[in-house]
Amino acid sequence: MTAMRIPFLSLKPGEDASAVDAAVRRVIERGWYVLGPEVEAFERAFADASGAAYSVGVGTGTDALVLILKALGIGRGDEVITTPVSAAYTALAVMAVGARPVFADIDPDRLTIAPAAVEALVGPATAAIIPVHLYGQPADMAALSAIAARHGLAMIEDCCQAHLAESGGRPVGSFSVAAAYSFYPTKNLGALGDGGAITTNDPGLAARLSRLRNGGQTDRYHHIEPGLNSRLDEIQAAVLSARLTFLPRWTAARRTLAAVYRRELAGAGVVVPPEFDAGHVYHLFPVRSSSRDALKAALGRAGIETLIHYPVPIPRQPALASESPASCPMADRVCAEILSLPLHPAMPEALAIEVARAVHVAA
Repeated sequence: MTAMRIPFLSLKPGEDASAVDAAVRRVIERGWYVLGPEVEAFERAFADASGAAYSVGVGTGTDALVLILKALGIGRGDEVITTPVSAAYTALAVMAVGARPVFADIDPDRLTIAPAAVEALVGPATAAIIPVHLYGQPADMAALSAIAARHGLAMIEDCCQAHLAESGGRPVGSFSVAAAYSFYPTKNLGALGDGGAITTNDPGLAARLSRLRNGGQTDRYHHIEPGLNSRLDEIQAAVLSARLTFLPRWTAARRTLAAVYRRELAGAGVVVPPEFDAGHVYHLFPVRSSSRDALKAALGRAGIETLIHYPVPIPRQPALASESPASCPMADRVCAEILSLPLHPAMPEALAIEVARAVHVAA
């Protein structure tokens, strides 16, 4: 594959390189690799940064959702309403505990689940709502929280793309009984491999989640309930602690680049999803085009790498066929039009301007 002149992102350590190197060396020199002091330190720091009382490090963002659902007793016979546009892992986590994912269509502007669509799907088997703060834009949590309260449903936030985001001035994750985060390397706060965390303000739930991620053990070799083997390892926790100190600056850089794109893409012939909340953290910067594939190809010829998040709505994935999902027409349309432009904290503003100019030419 030919290297792009403007790559979509870079996963090599940059300004954080020395801190990441020191973190890895510290763990190796200590010789303690699982559930040790680095995980404990990161859990405290991430809880503080996220505005939560507790954080529990786990293996992946998917495991975070599975463990929350399991800890809440949600399983066979239950339905969980979630979004049709996201990585499929949100719905797969629901299926993993034996529950059925039900898909509420999305708001065409915000691109997260539409509260009216959620309300229309609430039924006797509904146990929870899982909104996804897609691309770093918070879902309409005020409206969704009201629906959950009205019907007595558990709220679980998928914050895997929304580290440090805010909705109406409140941290994402604070609207729910528990929230799931991913530290996959491409995330705003990324590890050097897989990793995840759960935040909650419930001490009893935090204690149970800590037990469930470790096979349901109260202490070594004593399992009081079935759990998972899903533990954030010490090296990843140390790296995440090092990078967490950079995250506010990186988030500010993402917002600055997004503002440049919004200014420079005016009149470019693409739809730029509105910013509904100043708490948006711009994990990705998507635009919509009825000629998406042609636009992507033209930008590629200009040396600009773009990606599609996500080309197939979750209800149309073959893995979901057994759940008999209803169609979501707006999700179908958006997934046929969406294209993500390059945006990462190390990207110079001049390159964002160059990308925008290329979009003007190609769109």
